[in-house]
Formats: sequence, structure tokens, C-alpha cells
Amino acid sequence: MSGRIVVTGATGNVGTSVVRAFTGDPAVTSVTGIARRVPEWRPERTEWKALDLARGESAARLVEVFRGADAVVHLAWAFQPTHDPVTTWRTNVLGSLRVFEAVAAAGVPALVHASSVGAYSPGPKDREVDESWPTHGWPDAAYTREKSYLERALDAFEREHPRIRVVRMRPAFLFKKESASEQRRIFGGRFLPGAVARPGVLPFLPDVPGLRVQALHTDDAAEAYRIAALSADARGPFNLAAGPPLDAQVLGRMFGARPVRVPAGAVRAAIAAAWRMRVLPASPHLFDAVLRVPLLDSGRARDVLGWRPTRDAESVVEEFLAGMREGAGQATAPLRGRLVG
Repeated sequence: MSGRIVVTGATGNVGTSVVRAFTGDPAVTSVTGIARRVPEWRPERTEWKALDLARGESAARLVEVFRGADAVVHLAWAFQPTHDPVTTWRTNVLGSLRVFEAVAAAGVPALVHASSVGAYSPGPKDREVDESWPTHGWPDAAYTREKSYLERALDAFEREHPRIRVVRMRPAFLFKKESASEQRRIFGGRFLPGAVARPGVLPFLPDVPGLRVQALHTDDAAEAYRIAALSADARGPFNLAAGPPLDAQVLGRMFGARPVRVPAGAVRAAIAAAWRMRVLPASPHLFDAVLRVPLLDSGRARDVLGWRPTRDAESVVEEFLAGMREGAGQATAPLRGRLVG
């Protein structure tokens, strides 16, 4: 397969890596990037379209932009404001439904959708689960609730449009150096100093029961998106993760800090207080969800896509922490770099 690829949410953490992956593939003749704000960044063979998926009038324009595309990769997502879940619902759920409908109306043969480990129901931390694990999310957190809802929407979409090849990517937590400033603003707040990412600054790290997760370099995830979009045989869900699992012991070594066992309830209470005072953007509901997400088995991506991560989780987090210290970013509105502290 070769031709034209459309990427929504093309200026964020995942989107910039996905655009680079496609423009680096000679089989792709052009990439159309959709974002709310057209960036200064100008990768080769890429054109930009300014569209806000939360707005109802975007539906007709999406059909126009999608027409003639060989695949649509849907990445657009809003994490904030966590205090107003109706606003994120408009972008994440209603906007995604508009994308799905436009794919069908424009006759696009393939849809690659960014789901998440957050779509999964609570699962084990001592073993990995495959793609058959239930995707009912954690209903109290907007992020996981929205990801789970879209899994059900795609179930219906596949029944109604069996000729469209649908791929659902379910990656672990994605990091890269250039995303450090954006992710600090989204989850830690714009005034969180980068110095906290320097080894030796923190005397101890909270060791919270259940806080054991996986990470993956965003560029490695982007490679899986590229393969899935261009492969006529790829369809269905794919877990994407790299080892080893990250817990307080692993992170303690990286930060040069001593893990100290702390009850989850105490940490949640502190997060909830900071969130209510609007000091911390990340909600306590998201913390609850993170404690419950399962570990992922990426065997299907390896067997079907021939995909393997090129970096382990520890090196990914080390790169991200270096980005925090440096205020790293990229020339797009979401990834704009900023050094704090």
C-alpha cells in the first residue's frame, strides 16, 4: 500500500512522532496533519489543516479532508480541563465519533485509532494480559471512561462497516524528550520545576501499593502505527509496551531516592487536595485508574506487525527526565518547550 495518510492530533506527543514515521517512509506520498493550531514545524511531504474536532461544523470538513486518503490515524485527544469533563467529552468522544463517521462517509479503507492501556478494566500487576482483557476502563476517571466508551463505539462501527479495516492501538504510557514540557504542564502543572527530575534532589519516593506501570518511547509506538496503517493484514487491537515494569524500586534507583511505603489513601488525599485547589492538573480519579491498569503483553504486535520496542522503559524515562530538566519541546503549540525552576 502507498499513498496519502491523514493524522488527527498531529502536533502532540504521539502525533509528531507518527508524522515523522510516515514522512520517513518512501511508500507514503503525502501526509495531512490535522490540529487546532497549525504549527511552525514543516516536515517534508506534509500539509496542515486547522480543525477543532469539538465543533460540530468540523464534520463536513473532515469528510472533505479524508476523501482520497488511504488511511486515517486518529490521535486527537484533550487531557484538560479535568475539572470540566463535559469539555473533554466534546473533544474526545464526540470529536472521535465525527472522525469515525467521516472515515465511512469519505470511503477511507483503513482507520487506526489511538486507544490506551487506560481502556482496560482493572487487572493484574504481577503478570501481563493480552488484548482479550475486558475494556471497561475505570469509570470514575474521565480519561479511562472516554477511552472505554470509544472501544464500544468502534465495536458498533466495525459491525456497520465491515469493509473498513479498523486497528486499535492500546499503548502503555508514552514518553519522549520533546514531550517533557507538555506532559509536565498536563499532569504536574506549569510551575513544577524541572529540577525535581534531577537525581539526588528527592530524598525519598512514595512506594504506593499498586503503582506498577509500563512505559514506551513515543517513537517506538509511532513505528507500530506506521506498520499497522500500511499493512493490509493488520486489524483489531494491539498492546504496545516495553519492559521492565516501573515501580518505586526502579524509579528510586533512577532518582537516587529511597522508596518509602506510603498508603495509597494518603497519597490520593494529597492529590485530591492539590487538585481541588487547582495546584495540580491531574485528578485523583486518574491516580485511582493508574493504580488499577494491568500490565500489557505485546505479543500480538510482535507476531502480526513484526514490531518490537527499540528502547527499554528505564531508558525512556531517563530521556524524559532529561527533557524535564532542560525544558525540552518542539515547534508545535502542545509541545512548546519551557524551562521552570
